[in-house]
Amino acid sequence: METRLERQKRPKVKAAGNVAAAYLALLADRGVDYLFGNAGTDFAPLIEAYAQAARTGITVPRPILATHENLAVAMAHGYGMVSRRIPAVMAHVSVGTANMICAALNAARENVAILLTAGRSPITETGLPGSRDGYIHWAQEMYDQAGMIREIVKWDYELRNAEQLTTVVERALAIAATEPRGPVYLSLPREVIAAPACEPEQPSSSRIAAASPAAPDASAIADAARMLAQATYPLIVTANAGRDPTAFAALAQFTERFAIPLVQHRPRYLSLPSSHPMNLGFDPLGFVTKADAILVLESDVPWISSRGGPGHDCKIIHCGLDPLFTRYPIRGFPCDLAITGSTVAIISALRAALEDSVDADTIARRRHVISQEREVLRATQKTALDAAARKMPLDPAWVSHCIDRAKDARSIVINEYTLFPEYCSFEAPDLYFGSSSASGLGWGAGAALGAKLARPEAQVLAVLGDGAYMFSNPAAVHHASALHDLPVLFVVMNNAMWGAVQRSTLAMYPDGFAAKSNEPCFVGLGKLPAFEKICEAAGGYGERVEDPGSLPEALQRAASIVANERRQALLNVICGPGGTA
Repeated sequence: METRLERQKRPKVKAAGNVAAAYLALLADRGVDYLFGNAGTDFAPLIEAYAQAARTGITVPRPILATHENLAVAMAHGYGMVSRRIPAVMAHVSVGTANMICAALNAARENVAILLTAGRSPITETGLPGSRDGYIHWAQEMYDQAGMIREIVKWDYELRNAEQLTTVVERALAIAATEPRGPVYLSLPREVIAAPACEPEQPSSSRIAAASPAAPDASAIADAARMLAQATYPLIVTANAGRDPTAFAALAQFTERFAIPLVQHRPRYLSLPSSHPMNLGFDPLGFVTKADAILVLESDVPWISSRGGPGHDCKIIHCGLDPLFTRYPIRGFPCDLAITGSTVAIISALRAALEDSVDADTIARRRHVISQEREVLRATQKTALDAAARKMPLDPAWVSHCIDRAKDARSIVINEYTLFPEYCSFEAPDLYFGSSSASGLGWGAGAALGAKLARPEAQVLAVLGDGAYMFSNPAAVHHASALHDLPVLFVVMNNAMWGAVQRSTLAMYPDGFAAKSNEPCFVGLGKLPAFEKICEAAGGYGERVEDPGSLPEALQRAASIVANERRQALLNVICGPGGTA
């Protein structure tokens, strides 16, 4: 163990000019506005650099404290998802990296660019500013700290010295911003960021730019246009085309022009207005089975093959920035043609190629069929909603309808599983965001806080399942909402069970022992805490709702408190099962 005399002989960290200070200034100069973090002993040079910046007036990213790494990344995800800017996150060495992996996987699957960073246990035991001075510095070191997150991120590296700082940071940001976008990971050893900064190795402006996306191949576009033109019932299936907000308008025009209906299977970004005449909702099963040409557009899972799919003669075209989803180990959906490119570029090219290929009679016939299908959808939904309005415990369909009536036309709604978008209206892009296809629970509450940070004037609602809410680290969430003045309305649909687990078990074993059991294990969530009290403990408003007739007024009360008092609010809505797997 190091003696007091040895500690006194250690080089002292200078009060100004360390690599951490240069790093923060560089992030701000390159457009990083926020650094979300949960601190540990590796943060000392960074905290000193922030204090220095406050004294000197140097521009640095605003620090956003989150008391759990999963929350920090979820907040960054929400901010980046809405703003399209790249946030930074810093976690505490190996243990902090482990805590943020779930949220990092969510961001990776949804192509949200984040600069994920973590400190690293000091490399040296003595002799340098930042050398080991705490007992945790031995056990927290790993042979390959980045190894646990390497499969998830697009790039990882460890900063080696002050001289390479600009190159490393600019490369990280450029790779994160290159489509398909995604998180990158940089580890920052304490001695390195505590060392004196050197002169910048490059001019002030960045010389490492993100790569532009590939343009769609002209011959492939011609083949796709021919398949769509010859089809009697063409169909578009998407999940994430709306990640580019300009694609929302492009798809509205394209589908209307050629009368091609669109289904959004498990969307994370909406791609068409709810009222659009070509919008056929969110369940592809009834439509893919009769389609004879399908354009799969930015959709990793366009349908569930075990439940049914297209016929053998149906032509299937996969399109997107990574149309084959090469980071997924196995994905075997039929693919007659794959086209790489952005949604807007592909739709624009297809529109030009189809302009003279589809006659007016064909388009009129398609419009008539699709209009009838929309009428059937609306009638089915109305029947279900009428029945749901009287149910106790509350039906998620009724809760979704009431949320739609309570929200503003420009509200941002974050949905972690339990909102049914077919009972809501969203007429513009960037108003609805669904949970990642990776389904790392605990995303929604933090993402809502990040969305509020990106668009502070907007009403933001987070609709969460009870399990998702507990995964979000609720005490940390409500603390962050109060600390950073981010008032959000949280609606927890509380059915006291893992609904997806129950549905999956019944689907596999409909006549099994579990189906006959009153209490199958690992499904029920008994003795749940009063979620509304957790919000109240952080200074927010909380209310438990059990009567379907009282829900509209409860939503109005909560929304009014959020808007007028700038306090967060939570409704603990007691629901029945509902939902789909």
